[in-house]
Amino acid sequence: MKRILVLLLAAAFVHALERGRDYEKDKVCKELSNLGKDDFASLSMVLYSRKFPSGTFEQVSHLVKEVVSLTEACCAEEADPDCYDNRTSALSAKSCESDAPFPVHPGTPECCTQEGLERKLCMASLKHQPQEFPTYVEPTNDEICEAFRKDPKGFANQFMYEYSINYGQAPLPLLVGYTKSYLSMVGSCCTSSSPTVCFLKERLQIKHLSLLTIMSNRICSQYAAYGKEKSRLSQVIKLAQKVPTADLEDVLPLAEDITAILSKCCESTAEDCMAKELPEHTVKICDNLSMKNSKFNDCCQEKTPMDIFMCTYFTPAAQPPELPEAELPTNKDVCGNGNTKAMDKSLN
Repeated sequence: MKRILVLLLAAAFVHALERGRDYEKDKVCKELSNLGKDDFASLSMVLYSRKFPSGTFEQVSHLVKEVVSLTEACCAEEADPDCYDNRTSALSAKSCESDAPFPVHPGTPECCTQEGLERKLCMASLKHQPQEFPTYVEPTNDEICEAFRKDPKGFANQFMYEYSINYGQAPLPLLVGYTKSYLSMVGSCCTSSSPTVCFLKERLQIKHLSLLTIMSNRICSQYAAYGKEKSRLSQVIKLAQKVPTADLEDVLPLAEDITAILSKCCESTAEDCMAKELPEHTVKICDNLSMKNSKFNDCCQEKTPMDIFMCTYFTPAAQPPELPEAELPTNKDVCGNGNTKAMDKSLN
């Protein structure tokens, strides 16, 4: 875990490197020294894969190779003082070439009309839209071990790329943590005398982290698409549909709580943000809704907070009860500045 924390500290510095500001060179070099070349390259693969999920493995690999080479060369003791600025400028210029081997972005031509630091900043701001639906399918144990034994480093890079482009909306600490845990499992089990037994045991060990990463990617993707207020309204609607017998006073605090968690954790570099906040949220779900709905009551009997959260999340909408016709809010109620109470009430 300590190594993961160091990796996370490096995340900002990889982006700093893209920008090519000389005063950030010392930070980048310090992190390269702390991580070592291999871990720095691994982190770069995760970062650039999640940043450019539409890029091919070859394109992302080329970019990572350039970034690692640049960092290694310019952080050497004998490096020219202008190495950092010159190499980052050369990298942005190479990105503007028609046959550049890096991920393609429609905003690149506009960035290339600028010069110097402005071009670097423009390039650094480019990123692809995340994949709408994960398509990653894990190979069989035999396929995994065959690829690993043939080329351990190549297998690791390919896995980090594929997993990161599919689950890139998960918080970076979870993504880094899971990919490292998974590759550690593969390294242990593919050299074990009983790979099948090893994989069964190790998968149980990382099951929680896997589920947390996958669910975080799903809910953070929705939050990124909707924004804070629409996300909050969406949560109110979903809970009201799943537990139509609940009162607004039961549903609204839960919607506000999960929205606050997403706002806090989706872009956080804190290692335990989701792992700490989601279990606390499930306690509130069970306190507010388990006695209002039999399906939620069943969910709250699950063994772990992650299982409870997944159960309630995937619970379908209930058959709505027969109720008297609702009194709709007036235009004035709905359109008043900052007045969300009438809207919340009408959704419940």
